[in-house]
Amino acid sequence: MDDPLIVVALLLVAAAATAAVAVRDPVRQALVLSVLGVTLAVLFTVMQAPDVALSQLAVGAALTPLLLLLSVRKIGRREQRARQGNRKENRKGKGKAR
Repeated sequence: MDDPLIVVALLLVAAAATAAVAVRDPVRQALVLSVLGVTLAVLFTVMQAPDVALSQLAVGAALTPLLLLLSVRKIGRREQRARQGNRKENRKGKGKAR
């Protein structure tokens, strides 16, 4: 009776893992990684390992994607500041040349 559930859970994990590899946008990758963590937790539950499933939910589905999203946000802010700084320098340089 458990075999069809295991097959379905494995197919879900395979689909989520493939999606995580195929997505190029870092924000979407973090979200797909979260979905992958949830599907892995479902697989572990079906395989009768609830302790591992809870750990997977906490770390794989919540903390890791959250840290990735925060990192992407911080990098985006740094790049935005760098672009703004370059624009200001370019404006100052053009004003002096005239």
